[in-house]
Amino acid sequence: MICKIVFLTVTLISAFSTVQAQEFKHLTRIEPKEEFENINVLPLNDSKDASSFLIWVKQHVKEHYHAEHTEMVYVLEGSGTMTLGNEKKSITEGDYIFIPKGTPHSVEVTNSEILKVISIQSPHFDGTDRHFTSPN
Repeated sequence: MICKIVFLTVTLISAFSTVQAQEFKHLTRIEPKEEFENINVLPLNDSKDASSFLIWVKQHVKEHYHAEHTEMVYVLEGSGTMTLGNEKKSITEGDYIFIPKGTPHSVEVTNSEILKVISIQSPHFDGTDRHFTSPN
């Protein structure tokens, strides 16, 4: 009996992971609906607990921080240099970046390919908790 329960649990987890992976692959095929100069943001999901976005960056994201939000970023396409606090690191497809609230961060795209990421903010993010560290 225990073997059957374990097998069913593993089967259900495997099936769930497959569905999630197929939905995730769908995001890689979405393209911006209009031309944009530097940054384009497409809201994906939203609740009081979290908001998610698909973001395209051609050049850079200026240094800023979120006083009340934690952000998680997953790189779908492209590459760049991310500054997170006092650290700089190269980012590329498949990288996951955890940004604690209050941490200054920025991104520079390092080639001609557009950087495409999924950004998840928690709690709900309406754009007002973005504080730039420099006026330029």
